[in-house]
Amino acid sequence: MIIASFLAQIISIYSWILIIYILMSWVPSIQESSIGRLFANVCEPFLSPFRRIIPPIGGVIDISPIIAFFVLRLATRGVYYLAYLFA
Repeated sequence: MIIASFLAQIISIYSWILIIYILMSWVPSIQESSIGRLFANVCEPFLSPFRRIIPPIGGVIDISPIIAFFVLRLATRGVYYLAYLFA
């Protein structure tokens, strides 16, 4: 159960990193900074498959991060479920 809690905590931290990255996308000067590029390197590999599947609404509103958060939430539940099964 300790490993499941650790993995769930890692997923939670990654979710917060995604939130920060999404908020940074509203400010181009921050997004182009070195910290912005670091966040992009961490978040874009996860977000890009969702962006390929779900096009922006009206070419402007990107809802793929919402689906990405849903997948992260399912992953957290899956980790706890597997821990419960094998405990």
